[in-house]
Amino acid sequence: MDYKSSGVDIEAGYESVELMKKFVKGTMRPEVLGGLGGFSGAFDLSAIKNMDEPVLLSGTDGCGTKVKLAFLMDKHDTIGIDAVAMCVNDVACAGGEPLFFLDYIACGKNIPEKIATIVSGVAEGCKQSGCALVGGETAEHPGLMPEEEYDLAGFAVGIVDKKDIITGETLKDGDVLIGMASTGVHSNGFSLVRKIFDMTKESLDTYYDELGTTLGEALIAPTRIYVKALKAVKDAGVRVKACSHITGGGFYENIPRMLPEGKRAVVEKDSYEIPAIFKLMAKKGNVSEQMMYNTYNMGLGMIVAVDPADVDKTMEAMRSAGDTPYVVGKIVDGEKGVDLV
Repeated sequence: MDYKSSGVDIEAGYESVELMKKFVKGTMRPEVLGGLGGFSGAFDLSAIKNMDEPVLLSGTDGCGTKVKLAFLMDKHDTIGIDAVAMCVNDVACAGGEPLFFLDYIACGKNIPEKIATIVSGVAEGCKQSGCALVGGETAEHPGLMPEEEYDLAGFAVGIVDKKDIITGETLKDGDVLIGMASTGVHSNGFSLVRKIFDMTKESLDTYYDELGTTLGEALIAPTRIYVKALKAVKDAGVRVKACSHITGGGFYENIPRMLPEGKRAVVEKDSYEIPAIFKLMAKKGNVSEQMMYNTYNMGLGMIVAVDPADVDKTMEAMRSAGDTPYVVGKIVDGEKGVDLV
């Protein structure tokens, strides 16, 4: 008896690493020391000498049950973008620059080509956010999950000068809320998505005129990464006062997280066009408006608060990074929370 007969193929693991190396190479930054395959990833922090008070930031997350959609569609080249996005957006939300990322893939059976395809998406997410993929882990778990299934998670480490951390402390009545468009559902609420729709290959391949695409293509669209847009705003000389990454929990949970006591956010629901996928979900699943806003990003993946004098400069910077911004509301004095009007 050997390890392979128990369900773990070490040789397949070696092959996976070889296949993914070309994708990982494209994410390298000058600070990365050594190559893929060591016991840890090394990253040179000499540049922090240019900061007054360097602070490390970290974020960790996965893709939730969105991976089920990847299984059904047999499409594995974008789910890695979601894993990176969920982490680096949180780092950027605090005003930081993501430095490096590590992924963790648990699978029922290590199929090298599939694992390499998953990692190609992780590498693409790293390139979009400017961070390096310095390592990861693929764990084969026979008997714990079906052979064709996997789970994907990871974490990012970033850095920010303490004086530049976005805290919300300076928010005042009249500050303006600017939201950046999402690519759709992102990586949240897929347990509800799978209740709303009949998740079969046939249903996912169904074309909807209002979506302009198939249901599957609309749902699997990878999470938007906002790192470059927030960096562009900072480089434009704008001080972002508060920032919220709209993930699971939607508007009602995430927007208050960026507010200090005594400040309230007012979001105007008709200030931007809600993407068709959310309208279809609400209609098909008979989901209440309150539940939709309490679960999904509803078309806004990131919301920032800035001084009224900085609105035009902020929106111009976001557009320069390829994002679509909207003025969606304002900050008022009041009990900490959010009003949708």
